[in-house]
Amino acid sequence: MSFLSQTLSRVKPSPTIAMSNKAAELKAQGRDIIGLSAGEPDFDTPEHIRAAGIAAIEAGHTRYTQVDGIPELKQAICDKFARDNGLTYAPSQVTVGTGGKQVLYNALMATLNPGDEVVIPAPYWVSYPDMVLLAGGQPVFIEAQLENRFKITAQQLEAAITRNTKWFLFNSPSNPTGAGYSHDELKALTDVLLRHPHVHVLTDDMYEHLAYDGFEFCTPAQVEPQLYDRTLTVNGVSKAYCMTGWRIGYAAGPEPLIAAMRKVQSQSTSNPCSISQWAAVAALKGPHDFIAQNNTAFARRRNLVVDALNAIPGITCPRPEGAFYVYPSIAGLIGKAAPDGTVIDSDEAFATALLDATGVAVVFGAAFGLSPCFRISYATSDEALAEACKRIGDFCASLV
Repeated sequence: MSFLSQTLSRVKPSPTIAMSNKAAELKAQGRDIIGLSAGEPDFDTPEHIRAAGIAAIEAGHTRYTQVDGIPELKQAICDKFARDNGLTYAPSQVTVGTGGKQVLYNALMATLNPGDEVVIPAPYWVSYPDMVLLAGGQPVFIEAQLENRFKITAQQLEAAITRNTKWFLFNSPSNPTGAGYSHDELKALTDVLLRHPHVHVLTDDMYEHLAYDGFEFCTPAQVEPQLYDRTLTVNGVSKAYCMTGWRIGYAAGPEPLIAAMRKVQSQSTSNPCSISQWAAVAALKGPHDFIAQNNTAFARRRNLVVDALNAIPGITCPRPEGAFYVYPSIAGLIGKAAPDGTVIDSDEAFATALLDATGVAVVFGAAFGLSPCFRISYATSDEALAEACKRIGDFCASLV
């Protein structure tokens, strides 16, 4: 329609949400659906965090707060960065938003001008490119290949940077691949960034605490302190603390950038939910033993899924270091046909046919910028995952 913004025509709806909605519709129709498309833990928010939210309501913490976070939460975030990452921030360098997505959006809206480029490794979280486009910038993609376990190299980063590059947007462990960069792998990237002082670093650390097999998380400003003044470190409580619906994300970085992001937020949503902020204080300051317990289950589920998928001819699935996703390649299945005649000529065709034939909902790789693959979220029960993998195996075996 002519009255809609031309900017909106540059972006598309979230494919992960679209697939989840389609699966929900089929389930409502009575279909036996196993949803592996949603990126959220299946564990409940820990009791002490829920109690803090209830206490906040009882204490009357139900009014407007400061635009980008209450002082108590900002201090808890400063303490978290010092404790977990060896990074020192003052509360004036911290912003709190309605989920990590808003924090990223605020940063891009506050900094991008027409012609500015944002370098993004692919596969990427589906919202990165579209947020860049909404903010008037131009995404530039680096393809991280299966052969390198879906991680980019220093040489690739060097080649992607131009005089127009404003941000390098980095995510480890990754959504959608679960790939985590070691200290040495990340140091190779930060060495490149040191040679380009006009490039700033926007790092999405949302899956920091979801790491397995002894993988040690690190973040760019921690690996290379010289990047401290050029880095916005984004995190949140949704994944590790099982608080997706509470919608609290945060970031720390240079004061002028934080002030600009605050201005954007003041004219959009204003403050995040007051009750959720107090619950986030309890999350960051309280016991963390449940994270290790959850990770034990996640690692077991990861192994179940990876082993099952790699046993299917035509599928290759790396074993990721973190998060709760796997990103198997279906290169060996492209060109085959389903029993109903549907040709599997893309990963989108694969995901659609799989859902129609078996009731297993996954997200096709093109949504994340690298094909032919698909993403599975293994944040669900062992039983559901085992049954889903069996259905995927049977479906693949039916292709000719």
